[in-house]
Amino acid sequence: MPLVAHTNLPTFQRLREEGEEIVDPERASHQDIREIHIGLLNMMPDAALEATERQFFRLVGACNQIVQFHVHPFTVEGLSRSPQAQAHIDQYYEPFEKIKRDGLDALIISGANVTHPSLPEEAFWQPLTEVFSWAMENVTSILCSCLATHAIIQYRYGIARTRLPAKRWGVFSHKVTDRTHPLVAEINTRFDVPHSRFNEIFQRDMERHGLKILAASKEAGVHLAVSEDGFRIIFFQGHPEYDDISLLKEYKREVMRFYRAEIADYPPFPENYFNDTAQRIFAGYEQHVRTTRQTGEKLLEFPENQVLEHLDNTWRDTAKAVFNNWIGKIYQLTNQDRRLPFMEGIDPNNPLGL
Repeated sequence: MPLVAHTNLPTFQRLREEGEEIVDPERASHQDIREIHIGLLNMMPDAALEATERQFFRLVGACNQIVQFHVHPFTVEGLSRSPQAQAHIDQYYEPFEKIKRDGLDALIISGANVTHPSLPEEAFWQPLTEVFSWAMENVTSILCSCLATHAIIQYRYGIARTRLPAKRWGVFSHKVTDRTHPLVAEINTRFDVPHSRFNEIFQRDMERHGLKILAASKEAGVHLAVSEDGFRIIFFQGHPEYDDISLLKEYKREVMRFYRAEIADYPPFPENYFNDTAQRIFAGYEQHVRTTRQTGEKLLEFPENQVLEHLDNTWRDTAKAVFNNWIGKIYQLTNQDRRLPFMEGIDPNNPLGL
């Protein structure tokens, strides 16, 4: 079954309004269907906090329709929060101590903004590694997104990410590199994924430490990889959870930063994202922004509404398929008691028997 609204988290109502099927707890309690409990460690900054909830909840809710999904958002110390964001967390998120006590079948770890050149210097590093260490002992599988991928790979394998010459930003084509792995079963052999990052962990370094590469791009590098056991840790360098407008919102943010003189250069377009019509609209707006900075005239509204019909989502179906494969394997492997990671007879060092 779809997501169960087991709390009053506003994301559930937003998803209902988008047409997603959300089951209330009363109805769920009368269904003879197994529950899967998934943690969402949300480390994203305030502006993206609730959008990240919706994006990952939506992907989970699109998975196996004979399961009730309970998603448990939580966060860690060391992340700067506004009073409004902290109030949202205090009201709707669960403490990690409760997560540990109740258990999880799976865990998703989001990206985060960084303020230091080295990840271990970040204030959230120690709390994040504590969550990860607990999950490796108690959770069937951990899915890491973007910054979380870089942090966990550095923590577990000692591979520090490399700063790229320019931001890897846009929508890129990828190819499946191992068609035999269950995570990529029945998905397109070529598919798109959005990327948005300044850093990368390269395929050669991953493979040298035993990680298995499942999908990569000539332009954007590795997107999907798994730990040496094949399943305990799933690594995304891209953002398959992104909405069709996510890169648009990032572009708008960078344009406004240029207008306020917070950055020196006007942002380039995200690659392979805006069509010719959208590019013409935004090229005209760039001239307007540059002029208003010089003259002090009033800045016109960013023309995002003019380009919405020109944005295409070319990655959602594949993202849903990968998530469905991931959840399907968790369903087959995890113990009915969510405080235990595997049913009897499963080898945690080779849970898929590959």
